[in-house]
Amino acid sequence: MSTDILSLRLGITNTYLLRGTKGIVMVDAGPPGKIGAFNRKLSKLYILPGDIKLLVLTHAHFDHAGLAKEIQDITGAGVLIHKYEKEALEKRQYFDRKGIDLWGKISGIFLSLFAGKVSFPLPEIHFVTESEDFPLLDFGVDGTVIHTPGHTPGSLSVVLKTGEAFVGSMAHAGFPYRTKPGFPVFAKDIDELKKSWNKLIDYGAKIIFPAHGKPFPIELMTRKIETDAGT
Repeated sequence: MSTDILSLRLGITNTYLLRGTKGIVMVDAGPPGKIGAFNRKLSKLYILPGDIKLLVLTHAHFDHAGLAKEIQDITGAGVLIHKYEKEALEKRQYFDRKGIDLWGKISGIFLSLFAGKVSFPLPEIHFVTESEDFPLLDFGVDGTVIHTPGHTPGSLSVVLKTGEAFVGSMAHAGFPYRTKPGFPVFAKDIDELKKSWNKLIDYGAKIIFPAHGKPFPIELMTRKIETDAGT
């Protein structure tokens, strides 16, 4: 079973369309205010909105979930999110996170001030996960949604059987955060984040598709994890 992978850049966020045998699974929605760009890019790809059957939100931050309701209204897609992130959306809570380097500490302060002022309508949630895996075969995609906490407590990733992994903000690999792939510049729990990377390795992840930056081989992260463990 093959899966076509298409990337849609919405604002500063890469969202991904995974086209399987029964339609499309979309990973992340992007920030609010980008519905026009979303419609234009779908049209250029000759994709009908109704082809999108499921929207997986990797976490509740505005740049990943802010456009979810408008996309849902246009496509009719079901929405999947982790229990902790659903609660965060409902409480309008922006999870605190620690800068793991100087730039993370500085940018985190400004981002928190900005994020607290961003409002967006909430989608209807159809699927809520916790620690269990969520197979995507019913949507025609040979892959699995897994719980990968660290950046936020309920962060999710999608791993295809062929090794492509869509990890939200488990990694930063480009503007405005990093110039090359690495851990996110801020995270709720860096130790949990490292455990989640080992989980991705165990699940057979080979190529990482981050929400911020370009795809990269997982070996870049395994070397980082090994280096940190040796310090």
